[in-house]
Amino acid sequence: MNTSEMLELSGTVISDNQKMVTSRFMGFIKNMRVSEGDMVKKGQVLYEIDSKEIEAAVKQVDLAISQARLALQMNQNQLNNVLLNLARNKRLLQKDMVSKFEVEQLELAAKNMRDMVKIAQKQVEQAEAQKEAVLNQYKYLTIKASNDGVVVAKKLNEGDMQIPGMPALVITDLKHLKILLQVSESNLAHIRIGKKVIVEIPSVGLKTEGKISAIIPSSNPMTHKFKIKVSFDKKSAMVFPGMYVKVYIPLEDRQ
Repeated sequence: MNTSEMLELSGTVISDNQKMVTSRFMGFIKNMRVSEGDMVKKGQVLYEIDSKEIEAAVKQVDLAISQARLALQMNQNQLNNVLLNLARNKRLLQKDMVSKFEVEQLELAAKNMRDMVKIAQKQVEQAEAQKEAVLNQYKYLTIKASNDGVVVAKKLNEGDMQIPGMPALVITDLKHLKILLQVSESNLAHIRIGKKVIVEIPSVGLKTEGKISAIIPSSNPMTHKFKIKVSFDKKSAMVFPGMYVKVYIPLEDRQ
């Protein structure tokens, strides 16, 4: 296809899947295992967080479990004592040595203590479930890569404080590269989703086919230009985000 019959635009390679890596919990970064430029695999450990917050929560829930178990043991002992007295008083009632009222009072006490034991058992179960939930948070202290990619920015180092929402690393997925272009409003008539284009990346000597994958419907009010994205086949070329690209778009409306 003759490039003289085409609209020539300059653009930049971008990643369509760039991740800001951060933590859910505050703490100091330890065991930072990657540097800028490192290739990482999905699931690979990137760094760990030393969180005093979770350690304090574990100690607190351990104390709650100990208290709940102690309360259960005390209620169980009291129930056993009431049951022993009830059994003894039932034997004495048969010999008319105690009143029926005394036996009924012990039966009521036994019922109440059984209820107290059930409540104490529930409290132990709740405390243990709470500990399991707290311990489950430990997995969020080991930060792993959510996808394959390359570390393009390292904003925090070992010993720095990680604050939730503050990225420590930026990972770019090299498998989902696209080209970002700006096209003037007057040339939008030549742009449509799915239209085939020619892509050239001079620095790596790549000439390949691409197609318009997105038109971002928001123009710059100063330049009256719209952003478009182009997907392309990079073949076996070593293409990275930030590379300069030339894109040729046919002026006529044909594939």
